[in-house]
Amino acid sequence: MEKKLDFGEIVSNAFSIGFKNIASIIGCVVLWILTIWIPYVNVGTTIALVTLPAALSKGKVISPVQIFDKSYYKYMGEFFLATGLRGLIVGAATLFLIVPGIVMRIAYSLTALLVVDKGKGAADALRLSNNATYGNKWMIFLWVLFYGVVLLVIPMAILRWIWNPLAIIYLIFISAVGFGGMAHIYGQLTSDIPEES
Repeated sequence: MEKKLDFGEIVSNAFSIGFKNIASIIGCVVLWILTIWIPYVNVGTTIALVTLPAALSKGKVISPVQIFDKSYYKYMGEFFLATGLRGLIVGAATLFLIVPGIVMRIAYSLTALLVVDKGKGAADALRLSNNATYGNKWMIFLWVLFYGVVLLVIPMAILRWIWNPLAIIYLIFISAVGFGGMAHIYGQLTSDIPEES
């Protein structure tokens, strides 16, 4: 059965998930910044940060130190393969007057999360992401547009004009909402996909 996203639920859950985990998200980002210059460690922490919405979708408050979990290294090859294939597909689709590229970006937006959270291979994750987002691309696009323009660009422009430190504080809070929105979308659309054993 095809699952349908509701825009109101995405927005409300984006704020609730984001604010519930704001300290943890800030901690993850700070730890990622501190480790970005350390070879090999930065690969695991980057994979952890990119797939953070999968962890947030479980409904629990996460721990910032989870980005050091050794399990992220297990998925390194599949993560890079899936990310590379997604980039090639989106890039090729973008050549056809941009809109197909946007559609494919949305279609494959859950790919990396499925690789790490469900243990799927690259090709399987691409297929499952496309299937999961089928019938929900407009709603996901509407969320991205709302988040990007209404919650991010316009307030940041106003706050930077008023007082730059206030804009930075707002950016931290609204970034947590972005993670929360993606966590809700991922949780809703992939809850019935089994994990690989």
